[in-house]
Amino acid sequence: MRRLRMGLIGGGPGSFIGPIHRIAAEMDREIELVAGCFSSDPGRSREAGDSYRIDPARAYPSLDAMFAGERAREDGIDFVSIVSPNHHHLPAARAALAAGFPVISDKPATSTLAEAQELAALVGTAGLPYALTHTYTGYPLVREARARIAAGALGTIRKLVVEYPQGWLAGEAVGKQAEWRTDPARSGPGGCIGDIGTHAFQLAEFVTGLKVVELLADLAAVVPGRPVDDDCTVLLRYDNGARGVLLASQIEVGEMNGLRIRVYGDKGGLVWRQEVPNTLTLHSLDGRTEIVHAGGPQLGPDAASRTRTPTGHPEGYLEAFANIYRDFAALLRGESAPLLPGIEDALRGMSFVDTAVRASRDVSGWVPLTV
Repeated sequence: MRRLRMGLIGGGPGSFIGPIHRIAAEMDREIELVAGCFSSDPGRSREAGDSYRIDPARAYPSLDAMFAGERAREDGIDFVSIVSPNHHHLPAARAALAAGFPVISDKPATSTLAEAQELAALVGTAGLPYALTHTYTGYPLVREARARIAAGALGTIRKLVVEYPQGWLAGEAVGKQAEWRTDPARSGPGGCIGDIGTHAFQLAEFVTGLKVVELLADLAAVVPGRPVDDDCTVLLRYDNGARGVLLASQIEVGEMNGLRIRVYGDKGGLVWRQEVPNTLTLHSLDGRTEIVHAGGPQLGPDAASRTRTPTGHPEGYLEAFANIYRDFAALLRGESAPLLPGIEDALRGMSFVDTAVRASRDVSGWVPLTV
């Protein structure tokens, strides 16, 4: 089989996430980056194309030029990956789908819930694959946690605690990455809740298989003058009656990327931390504790198939990201990819952001979460 050809939208000079997508997509030799519209500035798009070492003629000055140019080629792109700031996600996806190209996009899917609803309609009409890069679902031990919960290892789930602390926005927002995330015109109405809160929300639903039905939100802009939230506390109620707590903050000095999930049932509990991703801790009601290691023989088939190295050889963020791209490649080839986040995750994520922002602003108390 030939490698699938990817076009990148965004990821221009100074981008953090663009090179991450490129490395992850190409890790398993299933995909290659061959084209892109890396910036709305033609000169910067050419500069990025040089850094990615692609044919200069395929570093396009606009989306229209890319889609026209690639459709005219026998070796044109098979899909696009959208890694631009939030406000550009819908226009880019709309243009790609209209041109007949499947889409994989950074999260959140759009800036607003209304945009996500429009996107869902576009995906349905186009009938083309769409995926969302909720990277943490690609970690082998996250998938192992999901499989064990589904098999009843924890019994009936009673309590979930998911937290995502960062400290990089505790002061003034300086630099390209900080500036657009704290500008509601580009990020959307949710700041921290949209940037990392959506990851925590989706991870909890992915691991447990449960759905949030109600929430109580307290979102704050702690840094003076900041127009979007940077510190979030959300209480959750799930469809089986379990209670949950979601904590997301970007003003916790000293924290780096501390995503952690704890799940407790009537038979046991589990803990997984993104900063120590190669171990999963499981507690039993009888007092036993099991430490599951990435690459170990006790892994189920899905986690084992997403592990590239033997036990003790750490895998992390890039490999998890690569698993998302591997699943997307499988989907494009007509194979099954049931754990790949898609348009439903896009809608639920934006519904969560929209509901939490409005409920916190209006001091509404407990409100339903509907999609």
